[in-house]
Amino acid sequence: MKKGFTLIELLVVIVIISILASIVMVAMSGSRDKAKDARIKGDLSQVRSLAELLYDTDAYSYDNLCVSATSFLTSGKGDLDAQFKSLQDDIVSQGATIICWDSSTTYCVEVNLQTAGSGHYCVDSTGLATTTSATICAEGNISCQ
Repeated sequence: MKKGFTLIELLVVIVIISILASIVMVAMSGSRDKAKDARIKGDLSQVRSLAELLYDTDAYSYDNLCVSATSFLTSGKGDLDAQFKSLQDDIVSQGATIICWDSSTTYCVEVNLQTAGSGHYCVDSTGLATTTSATICAEGNISCQ
C-alpha cells in the first residue's frame, strides 16, 4: 500500500489555501488605507507644531509657510526647511495631495485622506484639526471652518 497524497488532493489543498489568502488580502486592503490616513494626520500635527516655530522665528508671521498652493517651505529657514520637506515628502508618498495657504496672521493646510469616503483632513493656525467632506482651505478662506 502506497503512502502519500495524490495529485488531486494536493491541488485541492492549494486551491483552498489560495482562496483563503485572497480573502485575507481583500480584508487587509482597507487597513492599509487607514494606516496611511493615520500617518497623514500625524504628519499634519507635526506641520502645525513647525508652523508655530516658524511664526516665532519669522517676525511673528506665517507668510513663508507655503511656497505654493501645494507645497511647504523648503528653503531659507535653516533646520525648519528639512523638517517641512521631510513631512511634505512623507505626505506625498502616502498618495495624498497637499493644499496650503498662508498669510501673515493665519495658515491652512489640507490633505485628502486615502480611505474611501473619508474626505479631507485640515489643520489651521487657530489650532483646529478636522475632517471635512470637501475642500475648505482656499486662497479666499485660509481656515478649516
